[in-house]
Amino acid sequence: MSVFKKLFKQTFIYGLATVLPRILTVLLVPLYVKVLLPEEYGIYSTVMAFLILGNVLLSYGMETAFFRFVTKDKSQQNVVQSTTLTSLTVSTLVFLGITLLFRNFIAEVSEFKTEYVTYGLFILALDALVVLPFVWFRANEKPMRYAIIKIFNVVINLVFNLFFLLLLPKLAESNNFWNSLWFPENKIAYVFIANVIASAVTLLILLPLYVKIGFGFSKTIWKQMMKYAIPVLIAGIAFSVNEAFDRILLKYLLPETIAERQVGLYSACYKLGMFMTLFATAFRLGIEPFFFNHAAHENAKAIYATITKYFTLFGCFILLGVVAYIDILKRIIIPNSEYWEALKIVPLILLANLFLGIYHNLSVWYKVTDRTKFGAYISVLAAVVTLILNYILIPIIGYMGSAVATLSAYGSMMVLSYLYGRKYYSVPYEMKKISGYLLLAIGFSAISFYAFDGNIWIGTALLLVFAVIMFYSEKNEFLRIIRK
Repeated sequence: MSVFKKLFKQTFIYGLATVLPRILTVLLVPLYVKVLLPEEYGIYSTVMAFLILGNVLLSYGMETAFFRFVTKDKSQQNVVQSTTLTSLTVSTLVFLGITLLFRNFIAEVSEFKTEYVTYGLFILALDALVVLPFVWFRANEKPMRYAIIKIFNVVINLVFNLFFLLLLPKLAESNNFWNSLWFPENKIAYVFIANVIASAVTLLILLPLYVKIGFGFSKTIWKQMMKYAIPVLIAGIAFSVNEAFDRILLKYLLPETIAERQVGLYSACYKLGMFMTLFATAFRLGIEPFFFNHAAHENAKAIYATITKYFTLFGCFILLGVVAYIDILKRIIIPNSEYWEALKIVPLILLANLFLGIYHNLSVWYKVTDRTKFGAYISVLAAVVTLILNYILIPIIGYMGSAVATLSAYGSMMVLSYLYGRKYYSVPYEMKKISGYLLLAIGFSAISFYAFDGNIWIGTALLLVFAVIMFYSEKNEFLRIIRK
């Protein structure tokens, strides 16, 4: 099997593991926007934004470090695995114990109910305890197990959300027992409880892998891994700022009377950008181990260049597709028209996530050359862009300012990674084609969404024109790859 076919096969499976759970999660969005007020959905979205940062802190770069050290020296594989498992388990349990003691203080500072903080802490800890098992599946090329468990996690979450928010209110009407469990004034709590249950069940399923890997600790290996991981952690913190702090800053920078509602509107419409996020995430999950495993390949750079080109091409197609059919998608995913006023952020968020996906492809240079500190530099700079632009723009144009900040941050990451990569690990990217596809897709999207107000016929026509150009431009190479 050619390297391309193997990559696409694994990416497809990881894609299922990413897309199917996200599709199931998206099924919850119509439920949330019907059951929860925009203000309530805003509270939930802000708490989850804090959890994104917490997830980064609790994994502290060990996921990427694990990949690097497992593939770097096969003789040390067992030691690396047991050391990573021990490190993550101990740090997570210590974190949970300390934060539970101070949960009232955390709630006061963050302006959330203590109940929500407690749920959040348990979700963080449970998710951190499955980081190593899932990364072990990826490193050992077991994408099907990874996919099945990931999908099952979201199915459990979906089932309990449906039970708590749809079935429990009906049961409470006719039964005193169920009525004692239903608190209609606190519906958000049930969303968090469903998350806790799903995370706990996932950990139980993965516990046998704890036994298989076993606990152990090599101080020497751990120090080497941490030296590699710390820049990744810094980059991860900065990345979480880029990904989640827009919602947090909206909450604290807008007037208190409208803040939570604005966060709710923004977060709901942000979900329409998930199509690009799904594609980019699935691709990254497949490409990261591929980068390391093929770093010594004689044609590695040429392969990386081709992969990046096709990622960009298909990303452009997704951008145009979502913009063309946004009028249909909004009615399916966000059926409550009260939320539609924020739809104007969607093209910017889609493009931002495309830039982020391209950045992940370009980042191969600092990962395979062990210059992870550059990843930290780039992400920190982007985080600064995020914070500054949000701080300036939110008071002026509200959530539109957050969308502009996100696009600017991810765009700067993409450009900086390309420029640094040319110096330290030059890859022969087809920049003329990549830039051409990007500019064409951006132009067509702007025409469809802004000039013709999302007219479906204009959008479809532009999408077909792009598809024809793409096919004739890449026809020969497509056939060459397929025949290998």
